[in-house]
Amino acid sequence: MENIFLGFLTGGSLILAIGPQNIFVIEQGLKRKFILTVTTICALSDILLIFLGVFIYHIFEFISLKVEIFLNIILVVFLLRFIRTKFNEIKKSYRIESIIRLQKKKDVILKTLGFTYLNPHVYSDTVFILGNLSKNFLLIDKFYFALGASTASVIFFYSLGYMSSLSAKFIKKKSSWKYINIFIIVFMSVLIIYIINNTYNLALSI
Repeated sequence: MENIFLGFLTGGSLILAIGPQNIFVIEQGLKRKFILTVTTICALSDILLIFLGVFIYHIFEFISLKVEIFLNIILVVFLLRFIRTKFNEIKKSYRIESIIRLQKKKDVILKTLGFTYLNPHVYSDTVFILGNLSKNFLLIDKFYFALGASTASVIFFYSLGYMSSLSAKFIKKKSSWKYINIFIIVFMSVLIIYIINNTYNLALSI
């Protein structure tokens, strides 16, 4: 049973790092729309990747750097498109009610999947780090380790989404959402620079 606790602590420590996926979950929580859909997709995706990493790590271990570079490029394009939507929201001075009304469930689902599966760091955390840590465990210990890490992810995403929604009543002003969008733009821009630099270094190592 100690492997459940170990998996929980390890998975929890990895997922606490702020990334584009977490920012998107917080944003949807603040909007109080499609929170259950977004958090469930994130949680189920983590569970899938964690169990894949823990049980078939040896397969993923040999994934080429070219795949990571490709995912980085796709992620940069995805983030640039997302930033453009934030600029449009600022430019058109949408009220939060208008932003929420314009959101479609299909678009939110696609964005959630994009933030989840196009981010190479999702794989490095769930598949490579957790998979590497548990590669010498017995089969039953692998299961308990993956269960612990999955539990941490489920608690984290649902807590993040619904705790963010509790703060929504304090930021209904149009100016508040303007600053939130500016923060998201700055954060994603810095992330893009980091990804480009990382991709360049990976390309040099091939």
